[in-house]
Amino acid sequence: MTILELLKKNKVDDCIKTVAQKEGLPEQTIVDGLVKGEIVIPKNINRQIKKLCGIGKGLKTKVNANIGTSPERISVDEEMQKLDAAISAGADTIMDLSTGGNLRKIRKTILENCPVPLGTVPIYQVACQTVEKGKNITKMEKGVLFDVIEEQAQEGVDFMTVHCGVTKESVSYLKNKKRIAGIVSRGGAFLAKWIGANNRENPLYEDFDRLLSIAKKYDVTLSLGDGLRPGCLADASDKAQMAELKILGELVLRCRKAAVQSMVEGPGHMPLGQIQGHVKEAKKLIFDAPYYLLGPLVTDVAAGYDHITSAIGGAIAASSGADFLCYVTPSEHLRLPDKSDVYQGVMASRIAGHAADIAKGIKGARAWDDEFSRNRKSLNWEKQEEMALDPEKFKAERSKMLPKDPKVCTMCGEFCAMKD
Repeated sequence: MTILELLKKNKVDDCIKTVAQKEGLPEQTIVDGLVKGEIVIPKNINRQIKKLCGIGKGLKTKVNANIGTSPERISVDEEMQKLDAAISAGADTIMDLSTGGNLRKIRKTILENCPVPLGTVPIYQVACQTVEKGKNITKMEKGVLFDVIEEQAQEGVDFMTVHCGVTKESVSYLKNKKRIAGIVSRGGAFLAKWIGANNRENPLYEDFDRLLSIAKKYDVTLSLGDGLRPGCLADASDKAQMAELKILGELVLRCRKAAVQSMVEGPGHMPLGQIQGHVKEAKKLIFDAPYYLLGPLVTDVAAGYDHITSAIGGAIAASSGADFLCYVTPSEHLRLPDKSDVYQGVMASRIAGHAADIAKGIKGARAWDDEFSRNRKSLNWEKQEEMALDPEKFKAERSKMLPKDPKVCTMCGEFCAMKD
């Protein structure tokens, strides 16, 4: 039975106890959040997860890392290196976004080696299979889409991005306003083209009950994707984006009625001044479901530094009520990330999430900083290294230039203000 079905029978799954312990919160807090749909615990019934996490209201901000092949770069070994880098950096979840090579084999390898919840975007596999048959994506078969979703669910995928809000209605708004970047979501673009070419409704929206049935069968958390998210500042908060978000909010209620866990994805690129208002409005539209943001990036011109631009936006978004941040790497918009990019991306998002947790008053967040500062004042370098968000970085930077007096650092030396 699913986590929510067990709760209806007044049975608390062990995963709830684990999450409560990790968060330092009473079990009942997690139970209440799950029942309301304000918290999710991504965990497929066919998979054992070493490092579970809860995502949602009142919990620590979580960070996702995307890995996966492309048609330009196919190496399972490299993906394993990226997986290891993401876990080492502290990612709470992983998504396999592979679009090149043997997708089933790649996904199976990642599933077998991933200690945290794993997500996918099933339409990527459908698109690849369609193209392999020599067909255009507009010839995608509706039945194949649902077959792939069930296949991945059966394999043990814990959460799936499904672009159910890309509908005839929401796409129609794009015709009335010319976006600079158009549709930047691959899944959103596939479905928009399919809808336009076939003059039919999005199968994921039209047959949402079928999707719910599969998700409930395997306790897959549905991540309702923002296929019309803005891909540049100029496109943020337009009618297409907000129309899709409203649709996703309606689908959240259908998920809750069907006892299926769900969360909602958000932008994207967004001017810094819009983020707080957007998150607060979005949380209303999605009835306080966990909100999962892809950034947001607060400027379009910092290519090569987009892990920083997304961390700035992520900190504001999470402090305003977002629950889950998808990392962005330094190579975003430029190339497929390598293991170093993955590590840096996770760390940047973790910094953003932790800063937001302090602002939101999440239990234990500020205490970590205060204890670290006490050790900084007492010049306890060993304890600082142990407590640092990235102990390896702390150690590496300090060892680059060791002081004559090991009690201080080379910035101030004997003039250290902290030194008694």
